[in-house]
Amino acid sequence: MNAALPSASTRFLTFEVDALLYALGTEDVAEVIRLPALARVPQGPPALLGVANLRGSVLPVASLRVMLGNEPHQPATARAIVLDVGAPVAIVVDAVATLESVDAGQIEKPGKEPGVEGTANLLGAFAVAGTQRVARILDIRALLDAAFARRAQAKAQDRPRDAVRARRQMDSARDTEMLVTFEVAGQEFALPLNAVQEILPAPAEITAVARSEAAVLGITSVRNQLLPLLSLRTLLGFTTSTTADVRQKVVVLKIGDSRVGLVADQARAIVAADIALVDPMPPVLVARTGGESRIRSVYRAEGGQRLISILSPEQLFRNEIMQRLTEGHRAADAEDEPTQPVASKELIFLVFRLADDEFGLPIDTVVEVAQVPAQITRVPRTPKFLEGVVNLRGEVLPIVDQRRRFDMPPPDRAAVRRIVVVRTAHHRAGLIVDGVTDVLRTTAAQIEPPPELTDATSRLVKGVLNLEKSQRMVLLLDPAELLTRSEQGLLETFQASRKRASV
Repeated sequence: MNAALPSASTRFLTFEVDALLYALGTEDVAEVIRLPALARVPQGPPALLGVANLRGSVLPVASLRVMLGNEPHQPATARAIVLDVGAPVAIVVDAVATLESVDAGQIEKPGKEPGVEGTANLLGAFAVAGTQRVARILDIRALLDAAFARRAQAKAQDRPRDAVRARRQMDSARDTEMLVTFEVAGQEFALPLNAVQEILPAPAEITAVARSEAAVLGITSVRNQLLPLLSLRTLLGFTTSTTADVRQKVVVLKIGDSRVGLVADQARAIVAADIALVDPMPPVLVARTGGESRIRSVYRAEGGQRLISILSPEQLFRNEIMQRLTEGHRAADAEDEPTQPVASKELIFLVFRLADDEFGLPIDTVVEVAQVPAQITRVPRTPKFLEGVVNLRGEVLPIVDQRRRFDMPPPDRAAVRRIVVVRTAHHRAGLIVDGVTDVLRTTAAQIEPPPELTDATSRLVKGVLNLEKSQRMVLLLDPAELLTRSEQGLLETFQASRKRASV
């Protein structure tokens, strides 16, 4: 069933995919991030790009281009939108555009909006103020359910503890603060997301206000309402720029019953700031009267290599004509969450590598690790993944090339590969891998569950070991599921024929 449209004024995040403009309600958006490093998930659905580490949690990342039926492509402007839709997931879009506040009456039902072809997976559309563009409101839940069948099955089950756990992963137990960041005079600043109504392109024309303060640029009209515009450069004590820049954005704040637009040089991102890395301004700077007095705190992002100055909306207007707007408050979510039981049983995995990805197999299913024999006997009319057979200490062993099995490109000819001999209840085979990394000891409590995406993925990938300190992510595989049911049948037939031939 499609999601319902909002009944009152709602904020939307707009973004581009294949030159078209789409929108999502901000209640479904947790944050916007740069494309993270991804671990590829074998046998995953076409839209799944992989899984990533998001502050210690496993995050599946999907291509919205593929979900919408387009060819996969990631331009330099691509961003990942982390969604809060019941389970953690991120979608990759071509570019993030603006934040828009839209009244329910401005939203056209699917099929009525001008210039929109096709209404599947759309909740409606609205015209973007000041432009000729139409933003299509996606039914993101329906898209995800269609792309990932496993997700739709999981929704039908009552899993309250999983929902609590997903919520804790998304908001990190309230240990993060959502920020909107933007650039002013070459420096990065931020405002709390709950103080920002929307982000708009700077208007081409601004009506000046006579005898106004230096920070007041003038007024403009946004959806038939007057919006005063103030220069963030002036408010922060920087030199006013005399050249117009198409990248300029207006950050719209609502303080009390009034709205005000702050003109920034350009928008940057939506960031989930770890509050442990947010430091208050040093007293010596707080005491000064320049731009520093507007800064509430500083966020040390990316290991301290990226400093983001967090502004206080109230402090911004302390000495300006907008002082009357400073009344307001910020609500805090004090909801308590139950803790999860901790399992302490030690588990041991052999970790092997394919290209830049690492996979783990339970150590009790591994017979040995050996060099790839120089001679592998090819077997006609067998699946492409079956490299052939070898005689390993008197036993004929089928050899499976895991790169071919996972549809990966062949390795460099000079690469020295290994065979991992595994046994299951019905099979014994050698897996050709790029290399064996190490043996890891862990506990069940340290293993993240696999993404609820498809049956094939969930059968093969039994868990994810997220080694955040060493920036590694190991996908834990079920050896019995390395082959599909039909391929297991082919292998059984092949092994039976080999036994008959040896009699």
